[in-house]
Amino acid sequence: MPDERASSEQRQFARHLRYQLTDCERLMWRQLRNRGLAGFKFRRQHPWPPYVLDFYCAELRLVVELDGGQHYDDAGLAKDRLRTDYLKRQGLDVLRFSNLDVLQNLDGVMTELLRWVEARPPHPNPLPKGARELD
Repeated sequence: MPDERASSEQRQFARHLRYQLTDCERLMWRQLRNRGLAGFKFRRQHPWPPYVLDFYCAELRLVVELDGGQHYDDAGLAKDRLRTDYLKRQGLDVLRFSNLDVLQNLDGVMTELLRWVEARPPHPNPLPKGARELD
């Protein structure tokens, strides 16, 4: 869980982002929704203070981030590095894909995600069936 709960403003902002998905986020969401990746539940635009995560799977503690052009200049790379380091300190794994990969090679992106899931050892204390991580 994050160090702090999301504020009502942050939850509202995340809700707004869910309705303003980019084309790449929309394509990825079609693949991940309804437990589309090996039966795991993903959330889109999930608040994790101080950030809003593109996609998050609580059971895997996995963040999937899609990066557009603004992520590839020096400032964007530095911000992404800080964000990834913070999330890793929170015990999360972070996988990043470029928007271009999603648009041109969605099957390859999904294959890479599935390989990551299959290579991951089972959690030592899995959530009981039907339980959920506290927000």
